[in-house]
Order: sequence, then C-alpha cells, then structure tokens
Amino acid sequence: MRFSTNFKPYVLLLVVGIFLLLGYVSHFDFYQAGPLFCFSRRTDVVTVTPWLASIIWEGTFDPVLVDNIYKPMNLTIATTVFAVGKYVSFLRDFLETAEMHFMVGFNVRYYVFTDRPQDVPSVNLTQGRHLSVIQVPGSNRWQEISARRMEIIQTTIESQIRREADYIFCLDVDSKFHARWGAESLGRLVAVIHPGYYDQTRANFPYERRPASMAYIPMDEGDYYYGGAMIGGFVEDVYTLTTVCRNRFAVDAGNSIEAAWQEESHLNRYLLYNKPSKVLSPEYLWQDFKAKTKEVKVIRFSGVIKNYAEVRPNV
Repeated sequence: MRFSTNFKPYVLLLVVGIFLLLGYVSHFDFYQAGPLFCFSRRTDVVTVTPWLASIIWEGTFDPVLVDNIYKPMNLTIATTVFAVGKYVSFLRDFLETAEMHFMVGFNVRYYVFTDRPQDVPSVNLTQGRHLSVIQVPGSNRWQEISARRMEIIQTTIESQIRREADYIFCLDVDSKFHARWGAESLGRLVAVIHPGYYDQTRANFPYERRPASMAYIPMDEGDYYYGGAMIGGFVEDVYTLTTVCRNRFAVDAGNSIEAAWQEESHLNRYLLYNKPSKVLSPEYLWQDFKAKTKEVKVIRFSGVIKNYAEVRPNV
C-alpha cells in the first residue's frame, strides 16, 4: 500500500505519537479505579521496575491531575496501625500528622489495634474520617507482636474492613507524616522500598537465607528490599497477601523457625513472586536518623527516633 504525498505528514505524526506513548506506558498504572498518569521528569533515579510498575518519586506525578482523577470517585482508604504496649505513645503524632498530610480530601478510616484502649488519644478528625479502636492482647516479645500483625489484619479485613473501604494501607505507628501522601500511591498491590537498601544490590539485602524457612529467598533472586512498615493496595489484594504470609508464619512456627525479620521477611518473599503493581520510593518510608539524600527531594513519611529499650518489652 502506498500513501499519497498529502498523507505522509499525518503518518509521521501518528508514528511519533505511538513512540511517545510507548515511552510513557511504563508510567501508567492501569487498575479498576482508572489510569494514573505518572510522567517521569526524573533521570537521577529509576522510575520503573523491570515488570513495568511505576516507582513513585517526587517529580514523577502531577498531584493536581491525580487528585482530579480520584477525588470524584468517593473512595475510602483504610489505615491500620498497631499501638501495642508503650507504642501507644506514638499514636497522637501519627494521627495528627496524618490528618495534615495523608490522603487529604479522601474518606479515611483509621483502625487502631491496641492493648491499651484507654490510652488512645482524642484527635480532631476532619469530615469523612473516622477512627475505630480494636483491642488486641499485649505480649512480652515485640517479635510476637510483629508476627501476629498479618493474622490480625487478615481477620479484621474479613470481619469489617472489606465492607468499609476500597483500599488499605497498613502502617507503623512510630512514624510521622511530613508531606503529601496522596492518591499517587494507590494501586492493586503497593510496596515501599526500604530506605536502608534503595541504593544497594540484592547481595546486601537482609532476606531470609535459610532454605528451611517459608520466607527463604535464594542469593540469586530478588528485585528490591521492601519495608515491612507499609503494606498497601486493594483491600482484597492485601487480604490475600496477609492470608498467605500468616499461613507461612504458621508453618515456620511449627518447625521452630522465626524468619530473620519476622513479617518483613515473609512480605519480601511474597512480593518476589507476586509483583507489586506500584512501588513507592523511600520518600514514603524514611527514617528520622538518616539525613535526606540528594535523591530524596521530599520526606513524606518517616520513622521517628526512639530508644528501643524504653518502648519494646524485650530488645
């Protein structure tokens, strides 16, 4: 087939348009809620995974566009935190800073799991945001608290959350929000790159390396080292994750094995073979004792400095 001379400019424009679209396709996150347009303007960091999921950094999304897409959808975001033992002392700062920066303009339901419901602070919540306090048992070992987290989230999704929310983020309470955490973070299954290992190779990742453990990852496998302080995504996708991890915990426990980093080890194993549809940069899980690096333009959420001997029942 031959094109006339008059058609050639239009064919050229079409070809250029296709190549431009292909250049951006790795920054589209297609899922039920619609496309997220993440146009990367960063060349100093990796902004897409090998399986073409977006890695969200400052400068890779337009917050106005994102809000215009998602706010009319009337979504509800569930947010779970465990404030067990002395960790309840971090809850006020977590909630107050979340009200300033986390999913502003969206319906948010906080689920606070605690053994000290009487110590849950009263915090003024904006319209469309609610807090539920769910009592859980305490423990003399922080490792046990960590191990039970998957089970408790799973059972609460079954009994309550799946009827009340569209998305869920499971976060650590000993943290604060410092800047926007918005709809750019939504996806079917969302993970965050651990701030201690975002610039490391997998040979340095602290995966569980014992083949006897259900969290085992061989030395020649692994994509990123994901932080256990954030699990997110569609409620049903997170339900599946927590169910699988809970069952693997049980198998390990039956064999008297505790994975190197408890739930974080099992989370990394799960995400290796069930790739996240979106990956958040360390902006969404920084650590207060770390200086901001040149790659991290904005710290959005960060673990606070603390004396573990004071807040953990065992160290």
